[in-house]
Amino acid sequence: MNKKMLIGLCYGNGYGFQSGAWRMPGVDPKSYGDFDVVVKHAQAAERGKFHFVFLPDAFGRLADVENEPPAETLDVMLTLGAIARETSHIGLLATASTTFNEPYNVARQFKALDVMSHGRAGWNAVTSSSNDAAANYGVNIPSSEDRYGRAHEAVQLVQALWGSWGCDAWVHDQASGVFAKQGQIRPINLQGKYVGSRGPLYIPPSEQGQPIIVHAGGSHNAHELAGRFASVVIGAVFTIEDARAQREAFRAAAKCYGRDPDEIKFFAGIMTTITKDRRTALDRRIQLTENHFSQRIAYLQQMLGIPLYENPLDEPLTKEQLANARPSPYDPRSANALKIAKEGWSLRDIIAHGVIDYHPVIVGPGVEAADHMQEWFEAGACDGFWILPDVFHDGIDAFVDEVVPILQERGLFHKDYEGKTLRENLGVPDQYGIDPRLKK
Repeated sequence: MNKKMLIGLCYGNGYGFQSGAWRMPGVDPKSYGDFDVVVKHAQAAERGKFHFVFLPDAFGRLADVENEPPAETLDVMLTLGAIARETSHIGLLATASTTFNEPYNVARQFKALDVMSHGRAGWNAVTSSSNDAAANYGVNIPSSEDRYGRAHEAVQLVQALWGSWGCDAWVHDQASGVFAKQGQIRPINLQGKYVGSRGPLYIPPSEQGQPIIVHAGGSHNAHELAGRFASVVIGAVFTIEDARAQREAFRAAAKCYGRDPDEIKFFAGIMTTITKDRRTALDRRIQLTENHFSQRIAYLQQMLGIPLYENPLDEPLTKEQLANARPSPYDPRSANALKIAKEGWSLRDIIAHGVIDYHPVIVGPGVEAADHMQEWFEAGACDGFWILPDVFHDGIDAFVDEVVPILQERGLFHKDYEGKTLRENLGVPDQYGIDPRLKK
């Protein structure tokens, strides 16, 4: 009953998670290349006692760059390095693909970040399946078997490198002239089918020993990889039932590998537009996304199984349309879309509710976000949430000021950090090197 939910911030291009965020009033259009803006946003999340800021990476994917900025930050490691120097408690998670990165480079970069941040780093270890990403590296996408085979080897190799500098090896004794104990800094000499390294890594442990492992995905292969190595899972789920099933699948996989299932913290996504009331929030989202309405209406037709192309945007669906609508069994968002439509909102407002977005969307006052999060958390659907604000400029502060206090008053969210390291704040066990409990 004393368990508290965990909250992280998903961060991207400096603007927000709606396409029009870069054009909103008060937003500096140059935020894409401004690390001071990034730091300010991370500090806002830390003020709200968020557990981490998470940086995805799509390896060069470009959208309609003539009208919209790229989705990701300039470079995840440089960005987190800037944040590390201007924050003190918030965790720093970044994506690095096991498909395109050499384990030695990953081990060095993330452990250096962990030392720089005094034990707040985490590596989102994922495979890559995009042909566009592969083209940037001049290679073809390997098979799923090879991608995940390499991923399992890469994580073990990285962790072995992290542990290759002994915990007590760094003496730095000026009087005796002994800098480090050579015998406690040893090569690992590991070679698998896909990756290998002699080692050792020349970086001592941080206050938490080494970074935590994170994974984002929901497939069977993802369950296996996360169950074996991860402390955090970044989930993509739209219903309580799906979230609960995903969380249990990861926990079961962890148990199969000899781990305590409670060591895996499953995070569900939530997209937010927090304002004083629903109407204000809908108008804000219309301003942010109206240039994509035609595409979203076309998709809504498929979700509900009825034609909508002749519907006036400012009128609700007809009684006949609502009677004929059938939620698509292939899209878990469809039931919610029909529910919103039956409430009598105009077609424009239905879209503005975020029914096409890839996570549950809260459009309205902070209490609605708090209610959603409490329902999911108490239903065992997740251990916490990763928040995707519509506009970073004011959306992070809106969540911190309007949602966090409600969760704290309800006893659902901590009022201060439990410690200074990411492991302490997430409640995951210490680890240095490869986990000795792994059975396979």
